Amino acid sequence: MYVPFDQLPASARVWIYQASRPLTEAEEARIQPLLSRFAEEWTSHGRTLQASAEVLHHQFLVVGLDEAVADASGCSIDASVRFVRELEQLLDISLLEKSQLAFLVDEQVRLLDRRQLKEAVEAGQLTSTTPYFDATVSRKDTLKSAFPAPAGTTWLSRYFG
Repeated sequence: MYVPFDQLPASARVWIYQASRPLTEAEEARIQPLLSRFAEEWTSHGRTLQASAEVLHHQFLVVGLDEAVADASGCSIDASVRFVRELEQLLDISLLEKSQLAFLVDEQVRLLDRRQLKEAVEAGQLTSTTPYFDATVSRKDTLKSAFPAPAGTTWLSRYFG
């Protein structure tokens, strides 16, 4: 069952899929009905899930689930990944690639290949206070309070020591 994202509880589980490029407003408008339909039809072992999906910062697809109502099963998580793959094809983007890190630089989301992180820190292009979008965030309350978060407060802290 579709629930508006802002009505999911703070404890809702979230999955974040980072796009390989910013989505245009037209693309976001095009996929919004698809996101709503996916959330409406998403089930786990025949049980309806209370779910939502939205795009944040024109770069991140976020799927949310109220696990207090029903947990996602392996099959339902597989179904969500299939849906994300369909969006990748529809939009000609990557949402499942994990080699890019996202930072907020000059009010723009900037992607950086993981292999270039150490070099970017050493060059002073990134600091411990640079906002970082941690796509491993798994709860809505953390998403709302720390997405992005200063890089030095995330798993990236070891690069700023």
